[in-house]
Amino acid sequence: MKTALKVFLVALAIPTIMGMSDEMQELANQLHTTCIGETGAAEDAITNARNGDFSEADSFKCYIKCLLSQMAIIDDNDGTIDVDAMVAVLPEEIQEATEPIIRKCGSIIGANPCDSAWLTHKCYYKEGPEHYFLI
Repeated sequence: MKTALKVFLVALAIPTIMGMSDEMQELANQLHTTCIGETGAAEDAITNARNGDFSEADSFKCYIKCLLSQMAIIDDNDGTIDVDAMVAVLPEEIQEATEPIIRKCGSIIGANPCDSAWLTHKCYYKEGPEHYFLI
C-alpha cells in the first residue's frame, strides 16, 4: 500500500490522529495544497466541515472529490467511492472504529462526482463526528 494513501486516510479520514509524523504531515499538506490549487476551495469551508458545517459550494465539494481522486478511491466518471479500497488503506489501529462508518455510508451517488464525494463525507461526519477529520 502506498504511504501517501495511508497518510491521506490517516489525515483525512475519519479519525483525528494526534502526533502525525513530520513525513505524514508533509504528505497530507501536499494533498491539501494540490486540491486547493485545483478547486479553489476556501480554507474556511474545510475548517467548518470538521465541525459538521459542510459548505454547498461546488469548489468545496470538488475539493473532497480531489482528495479521494488523488488516492484512487473514487471513480472520476461516476463518483462511485470504492468502499473496500477506503477500508483497505485504513491503519489497523483505527479500522475497528472507522470501518463500520465507511461501510454504513457506502458510496452515496449525487448529481456528479463532486457531489457524491461531498454527500458521502457528510455521511461519515453524521455517523461518526468524533472520528471525522478533513485535511
